[in-house]
Amino acid sequence: MTALLEVAGLRKSYGDRVVLDDVSLTVQPHDVICLIGSSGSGKSTLLRCLNLLEEIDDGVIAFEGREISDPRVDPRAVRSRIGMVFQAYNLFPHLTVLENCTLAPRLVHGVSRADAESRARELLGRFGLAEHATKHPDRLSGGQQQRAALVRALCTSPTLLLLDEITAALDPELVGEVLSIVRAEAEAGTTMVIATHEMAFARDVATSVCFLDRGRILEQGPPAQIFRAPEQERTRQFLRRVLPGGGE
Repeated sequence: MTALLEVAGLRKSYGDRVVLDDVSLTVQPHDVICLIGSSGSGKSTLLRCLNLLEEIDDGVIAFEGREISDPRVDPRAVRSRIGMVFQAYNLFPHLTVLENCTLAPRLVHGVSRADAESRARELLGRFGLAEHATKHPDRLSGGQQQRAALVRALCTSPTLLLLDEITAALDPELVGEVLSIVRAEAEAGTTMVIATHEMAFARDVATSVCFLDRGRILEQGPPAQIFRAPEQERTRQFLRRVLPGGGE
């Protein structure tokens, strides 16, 4: 099977500070890769590099068999195929929810207004947001805004979806409603790379879990292996700190 995304030897620094160090990762179609690790371990930077929001210092990123880390590649064309949802929602405040969701399909993909709105309303209805389509983002709760951001990303039918700590800014009672949508997308076969602090969620939905530490993928494997029998002591230390019962 040809990999959908292939990362080899990726390195990223900010001045003298190395943020990603020799990161390699393979994502197959329908994979759900969860990135776990302490804050500052490089999870968000890795996602931003995959979506060409950050320039890399070394290494190769290939998407659908094409090297996209080549400086000659148009990042806008890449992002038309790779959706990304941020923890801060990043919805356009001057547009309604429906307008937020139809902007990229119309302007980037050339979809007609009628077709774009039909697709957006179908997704908004599926995610419990139909009655909020004509509202501006500031009229929605945090959970509703994050669901709207997910709908906006899905409206372009991305080949790959990147999710960056999308529950980090939410009140605890809103986390479940957002994760249930992501879980449904995973079950539907959407290929995703997810940076998350939600260990139970990663254990339930991931096909593979990557533990990042100081900019390196220290350990990678199926959830059962990473959460029940991690090989690296650093992984065990992390899980003892974040899991009830220390991950046992």
